[in-house]
Amino acid sequence: MNRFDFTPYRRSTVGFDRLFDLLERQARTSTGDNYPPFNIERRGEDSYRIVLAVAGFRPADIDITAQQNLLIVQGKKREETDGESEMLHVGIANRGFERRFELADYVRVENARLEDGLLTIDLVREVPDAMKPKKIAVNGQKTLEVVREDGDDKADAA
Repeated sequence: MNRFDFTPYRRSTVGFDRLFDLLERQARTSTGDNYPPFNIERRGEDSYRIVLAVAGFRPADIDITAQQNLLIVQGKKREETDGESEMLHVGIANRGFERRFELADYVRVENARLEDGLLTIDLVREVPDAMKPKKIAVNGQKTLEVVREDGDDKADAA
């Protein structure tokens, strides 16, 4: 098992404890189970997409739960026996699964759809206006503004 030591980074950063805890927990609990396979795409500045290959599952068999900073996708195994046939070979997995995805702050699920055996979950990051960067005036100084000359007003009016 690989052990990562984040102590030097913890000493020189503030507020990243959650990130370091997440990385350490992920290294400890990595089980190696890769079912169902999935892709994570970055589709833009603040949009992402997770695509899971869930062949054989219906929308009613899949449960998606979004919590703060966590997305859980579960597939429930169903028994399909018609009583008339006997399976000679089972190559298509139809076992239950649970996939967990850690989400960054302000990331929410926009929509989810199941088509052609692929479960697509679109995510978007929406940072509240109160959290966006802003200029702070020092000692109550006014911020710089564009100085217009008298001739500029006439040009703007035309």
